[in-house]
Amino acid sequence: MSDQRRNSNIRNTEGRALRSQNIRTRNTVNAGFDRNRRNNFIVQGSLLAVASIVVRIIGMVYRVPLTAIIGDEGNGYYTSAYSIYTLLLILSSFSMPTAVSKIVSANMVKGNYRNTHRVLKTACFYATIVGFLMFCMLWFGSDFIAEVFLKKPFCKYALRALAPTVWIMAYLGILRGYFQGSGNMVPTAISQILEQILNAIISILAASILFKKGAVANVIYQSDKYSTAFGAAGGAIGTGAGALTALAFFLILYSSQMHEMHRNIREDRSRVDSYGTIGLLLAGTMLPILISSTVYNISSVIDDSIFGNIMTYLGKAENIVTQWGVFGEYHILFNIPVALSNALSSSLIPSLTRAVAEHNRRDTVSRVRYSIRFTMLIAIPATVGLCALADPICRMLFPGKNVGLLIMLTRIGSVAVVFYSLSTISNAILQGLGHLSIPLKHALISLVIHIACLIALLLTGMGIYAVVISNIIFAFMMCLLNQLAIKKHVRLSYGVTETYILPFIAAAVMGIVAFACSMGIRMVLPEAQRYGRIGSVIEVAPSVVIAIVVYFGLLIKLHAFTAEDLDNMPMGGRLKRFVH
Repeated sequence: MSDQRRNSNIRNTEGRALRSQNIRTRNTVNAGFDRNRRNNFIVQGSLLAVASIVVRIIGMVYRVPLTAIIGDEGNGYYTSAYSIYTLLLILSSFSMPTAVSKIVSANMVKGNYRNTHRVLKTACFYATIVGFLMFCMLWFGSDFIAEVFLKKPFCKYALRALAPTVWIMAYLGILRGYFQGSGNMVPTAISQILEQILNAIISILAASILFKKGAVANVIYQSDKYSTAFGAAGGAIGTGAGALTALAFFLILYSSQMHEMHRNIREDRSRVDSYGTIGLLLAGTMLPILISSTVYNISSVIDDSIFGNIMTYLGKAENIVTQWGVFGEYHILFNIPVALSNALSSSLIPSLTRAVAEHNRRDTVSRVRYSIRFTMLIAIPATVGLCALADPICRMLFPGKNVGLLIMLTRIGSVAVVFYSLSTISNAILQGLGHLSIPLKHALISLVIHIACLIALLLTGMGIYAVVISNIIFAFMMCLLNQLAIKKHVRLSYGVTETYILPFIAAAVMGIVAFACSMGIRMVLPEAQRYGRIGSVIEVAPSVVIAIVVYFGLLIKLHAFTAEDLDNMPMGGRLKRFVH
């Protein structure tokens, strides 16, 4: 009997040990899985960010010869038309990738493949109806928009050239949202690069051909506007060609996965929602994002209209198109670093949705914290670098008689990079957390303040500077209000020192070094090359390389990174050896 008790105790002890080991193993596996998911979120976001930056660089590069062909005036027509196109794009498809990815992500977590398929069908129905309406509005309303709203009658040709693209982008948004919702950002990244490459090639070719056709029209109609207006329309045609290429890529990719999708649908035994229920869910998800994005992005269209009307009122109508063209060049430079936060936000929303759906506070807090930190690590030095090297960068890309104005706009407006990056990622955080109406409320408040400041500054005679300053105010208000809301709903500490102060200190030193390096190179250059494009390239290239080395070197010396930070950052493992 004693031996039986001993054997029983031994078996119980072994059983407890085995269960304890299993628990430890399971916890280790779960921790590794969570860590892999966090890393995947950053890697996917970084992949999309790299693609977005490549896209912005291609966009910047091709705008150099495009601007050389159509001039600042043609660039003014192109920028105005593109602002209207962007607004209608928001109404037709801009919220589509976010809404579809959010719903698809939530369904895939539960294995609801039949619902996922129905979401795609419902979204396609919406895209067909709304895309057609936006196409008609842009095509048939181009005369009214150009003459009455923008005070740029010759802008109508570029508006019409962009009309078919609105419809194409509606379908493209669905497919991008589907793949993003499934956690795969690679197709979106590839499609964006393909889209921009075709856009660049066709834009330059079409602008060159149509500019010559416009020069003939100038002679026939005794005007000097047709060449630049037709050239701007040529640039707009390239946008449609790029979008059509990206759509074809996604259709081929989607077709290749249809067999696996149908198999998953056949095996799915979960409850299927009706099309009406899915439609209401899609509309309920899209509407707050759509309204918020419209308010957030409509400022450029409102700016264009207010700027044109007040400049006309002040008797300076002849400066409207040219100054707006220079503002468009500034916007190209400004958009490159902001692309990072746009890309990271696309990756963040579905991953946050999954974390919230699983009630995983640890993952939720981790994604919020690292998305803000990673965004600021790039946005802060981008702001300082753009300000410090504004002169050679602008002379390198957009030399001309108005380059002095562009340099000043870039220096003043560089601070908007930080505010727009932070407001973009904080919008995505709030949307991912399910608080879709909060960014809308904040955007409305910020827009009212923005418009009031713009009108007041324009009436003082500040011209295009008023637009830049009021945009900074808008983004700052969005940042402030969004940050307060995130702290309230997530209840986390950002680590102000690591997120803002240390990157700013490192960026400030970096900016001084970059500016000194640029000025030193300029002084040794021959006088004939100092302010030319080649001389500016010689100034910018080494200055940027030295700036990057100085910035990240200082961050490491200031102990801005912990080992955990590096684990959650792309290529962070390689930097671990420098962190003690």
